[in-house]
Parts: sequence; structure tokens; C-alpha cells
Amino acid sequence: MRQAPITKIVPAGEGDAELVRRALAREEAAVRAIMQANNRRLYRLARGILRNDAEAEDVVQDTYVRAFTHLEQFRGDSSLSTWLSRIAMNEALGRLRRQRPGVEWSALEQSAPDAQIIPFPLASQDDPEKSMAQREIQHVVEHAIDELPEPFRLVFITRVIEGMNVEETAELLGLKPETV
Repeated sequence: MRQAPITKIVPAGEGDAELVRRALAREEAAVRAIMQANNRRLYRLARGILRNDAEAEDVVQDTYVRAFTHLEQFRGDSSLSTWLSRIAMNEALGRLRRQRPGVEWSALEQSAPDAQIIPFPLASQDDPEKSMAQREIQHVVEHAIDELPEPFRLVFITRVIEGMNVEETAELLGLKPETV
């Protein structure tokens, strides 16, 4: 009887440098761990920029191709997820520029009114009514996010949806922390 190859489990909290080292050694578990840890963030960032599910999926794929073919260039100046997010944003913004004129970041310098974030409870999978309501809320929130001006949308997605801190958001978007 032929046994399946044993794959190494990536320990929780393993450092970026170790994951990158293992991915460069073409270790499948490390590559999978990097992708699993970042898929959601990269998709949301790309979706926030492009407002198109299919295009966002393409951006995520292109991001991984670009990242894994240039993984040796990861210096560790920022976290791996920030590095990957920057690649995804550049790819998405490049696609957007090909579709229409450039993004205006100057709107971020203007002060915006304070907003209160209302956390939505997770729907129970056992209750179809709650699940349906949760999907409706998600649709309304996605639509509202899509309507935000682009610079605000990117900051909102990184800070509120992805939970990145001010410094990470500033680094990712190339802004001053005060602007974020």
C-alpha cells in the first residue's frame, strides 16, 4: 500500500523569515501556510480597489505568482502579509489605471467625521433566517464600502475589515500615520 507524503505542519506563530526560507526551499506546507494566512486579506484589498469579484480573484493569483517568483527579494523590513498586500494593491491599482485615470489620494488629507463601527454578530449556521439576514447585511455593507471614494475605501478596508493598525496601514498605503 502506497502512503501519502507527510507534510510538515507550520507551527502557529512561526516567523515570516522561517516561512520564507521554507517556501524558498519549495516546501509545500510553507507555501500553503503563506497562502492560507493571506488569501482573505489580499482578496478584500483587491476587491476594495476593483469592486469586481472576478478581477479581485485574478489579482490574488497574480500576486502569488509575482511574490513566489520574487520571494528572495523579501527583506523582512515589513511583515510578509504587508509585503504581499503591497504587491496585491500595486497589481489592482495597475489594472484600475489601465481601465481609468489614476487614484486621487489628496482626499485623504481632508478631515472626515468620526464614525462608530458597529460589530455585526456572526450568524448561526443552524438558523437559516439568521444566515440569510447575515448575507443581506454583508451585501449592504459591501455596497456601502464600494460607494466610498477610493482612498477612504482602502483605508477603511485595511483598518476596519482587516484589523491592521495605523502604522501597518500607513506603510501599506504609503501615507503618514496621521493621515490614516
